[in-house]
Order: sequence, then structure tokens, then C-alpha cells
Amino acid sequence: MIDIQLLRTDIDALERRLATRGYHLDAAAFKALEDARKGIQTATEQLQSQRNALAKQIGQAKAKKDEAQAAALMRQGAELADKLRQMEAENAAVQARLHEFVWQIPNIPHDSVPLGSRPEDSVELRRWGEPRAFDFQPRDHVDIGAGLGGLDFDAAAKLAGARFVVMKGQVARLHRAIAQFMLDVHTSQHGYTEVYTPYMVSGACADGVTSLAKFKDDLLFKVEGRDLYLIPTAEYSVTNLVRDEILPLQSLPLRYACHSPCFRAEAGAAGKDTRGMIRNHQFDKVELVQIVHPAKSYEAHEQLTGHAEAILRQLELPYRVVTLCTGDTGFSAAKTYDIEVWLPSQKAYREISSCSNFEAFQARRMQARFRNEQGKPEPVHTLNGSGLAVGRTLVAILENCQNADGSVRVPGALREYMNGQERIARA
Repeated sequence: MIDIQLLRTDIDALERRLATRGYHLDAAAFKALEDARKGIQTATEQLQSQRNALAKQIGQAKAKKDEAQAAALMRQGAELADKLRQMEAENAAVQARLHEFVWQIPNIPHDSVPLGSRPEDSVELRRWGEPRAFDFQPRDHVDIGAGLGGLDFDAAAKLAGARFVVMKGQVARLHRAIAQFMLDVHTSQHGYTEVYTPYMVSGACADGVTSLAKFKDDLLFKVEGRDLYLIPTAEYSVTNLVRDEILPLQSLPLRYACHSPCFRAEAGAAGKDTRGMIRNHQFDKVELVQIVHPAKSYEAHEQLTGHAEAILRQLELPYRVVTLCTGDTGFSAAKTYDIEVWLPSQKAYREISSCSNFEAFQARRMQARFRNEQGKPEPVHTLNGSGLAVGRTLVAILENCQNADGSVRVPGALREYMNGQERIARA
């Protein structure tokens, strides 16, 4: 969540900044809650002062052995105690409303984020690699996978319905090889610690990284009868490893890489990418998470994005990097780079990774802190990114490395994971 002091000190500037991402901050509602809080605080302090004065008077009356006066004063004290309890209850109710108000406010976009409300307002930073010029009509990954006997959407629909896939044979092996390759690169070359975490998290953990109230119906699958949600990304479990912790300064930065399945309801994606593996309910991803010193988070953001790009470079897949505009930046993020890989069948770049800096937004929600140079607790900064989405990487390889005879060239970086195999073809 954002720092509540920003609301108290310069709410007008905050309102303008949040408006750039399409969020209307109800300044009047906040001011009304603040006025109520201040009124209760003033009344409570006055009652506490009266209680302290009465306690002194009661002591004096008892010292004089004036039992009648002491009893009368004690009755007044009991009335004050009742009023104080009432004030405490009112204060708790107002604080809860304030918390709920602040909890629903998205993060503040970083000053470097381009302004805009449409995807077209996002800014392309760079491209790598040239899209391949085919001397035949390239097929999409659905047809390629079917021809290899490796992608079966009908079987998946029989098992679980739409937006699932069954992988078989060499395609399934290639999918596994991609994940293993990513983990090896990130742990041996980029300095991440591999972690394995639960595929379910509590509601509190989900609410720690984003707004559970906002996304629980659109994005998340809930476990019936339990306070558990299937993770839409390993960010939900890995970032919460530092939940309610005060980390020593010397422990930063923390870098974690986690391969996991991801589960997404995609309730808001009706009619979008219904063909193939682009937008499934279940897919695999290698997630990168960094927990860093606030002064280092934007340096870390560039670094983490570069780590995700390195996978595509080693796989020789053309891509571009885009800075998302304010209106397209996610709820918790201050700044996001999208990495988009080239898909020949669509003649377009499609997202394969989002790399975000959340600054202290998630840390405040999770109470994740470190002891700063002065020894005082301070929120850490959190970052994450896909390094990469395994299924979409498979899609990109099938399409970019396809041959006219229906076979697919295995990228050189993956061959050691495929027992030296240079291409896959239908058996």
C-alpha cells in the first residue's frame, strides 16, 4: 500500500498522479475519515486527561479518609472509563475504514513511466534479433504441435474443459527442458537461489502482493472451504517469504528463482486468445523475485529485466522491451517493462514476461522490512518478473524454429537438455 503520510501531507498532488493511471482518489472521503479520526483522538485525550485528574483527586480524598467524596469521584471515573471504551471502539472502526480506504489505492507510477491509457501509449525501448523470413507459409503453434503429436487440446478439454493443454512426447520433453534451462541460467549465471514453494497461499498472502478484493473473482481460483488460493504466479508465495520479517541490512539483496505451475481464472479474458496456449488456465513459469535496499531498486529493475532478456537471447528468439504506460501498469507496480517475443503466425510481438518494481508498496502490505543504516526498521523494495513463461517460450520456439517439413529445430542452448537432439519431428 502507499504511505498514508502522502495522503495526509499532499493529497492533491497524489490525486493528480493517480489520475494518470485512471484511478479516481476520493480526497473528500479521506478527509472526512481523517477529521473523524482526529476528532476521536482529541476527545480521547481530553477524557484521559480528566481520568488522570480524577485519579489524583481520588487519591487525595482517600488520604483525607473522605470515603463519600472518594466514592463519588470513583463513580465519575467509572463513567469516564465507559466513555473511553466507547472512544476506543469508535477509533478502531475509523482506523479500519482508513485501512480499507488506503488498501484499495494502487501504487503511484514512477516519474519515468510514460503517461497514457492505451497500449499504444506504452513506449518501446529496444529490440533484439530480426524476425525470420520464411520461404514457406509459417504455421501457428497449434498446427505445429498437432503435427508433431505433441499438443492435444481435445484431450485437455475432456479432462478439464477449455483453456488447457495436454503435452506429449518430444514436445512435453522440450517444455521440461525449457524450464530446466531457465533455472540453470538464473542460478548459475545470474545469482538467484532456487526455491520450491507451495502452489497455494492464504488470502493474507495474496492480499500482500496485490488487492485480493479487486482480483479474487477475475484472476484467482479459490480452494473451496479453505482460506487458500491457487497461485497465479510464484510471486504470491516467493515474495511472502519475507512477510512479517525484519531483515538484517547485510542480507540484502535476496534473489529467488522459482519454477511452478500457475493457475489463472482469466474471467476477464472472454474471447481473447482462445486458440492454443497463449492464455490458458494452467501454465508453467520460472519467476524471478528480488528483495532489495530501496536505494538499489531501480538498478535492480534494469538488472532483473536483463536476466529475463538473456534467456531469449540464448534461445535466439527475437523480442522487444516496452515500458508500460501509466494506464497499463498493474495495481501494485510503480514501473513495469514488458518483454514481448515475436510470433510469426501472428506477425506480432506478444508478452512473454513482465518485470516490475513495486518499490515499498508490497512491503508495507506484508510488513516486510530491513534494519537500515541507522538500525531502524524500514520497508524493503520488492521486484519480480517472469524469467520466463515456459509455455509461451515453447510457443515461440515451435513457431520461430519450425521447418517446412513440420519438424522443429531445437535451439542450441537446449540440446544438452534434450540428449543432444537437434530437431523434433513426428515419430
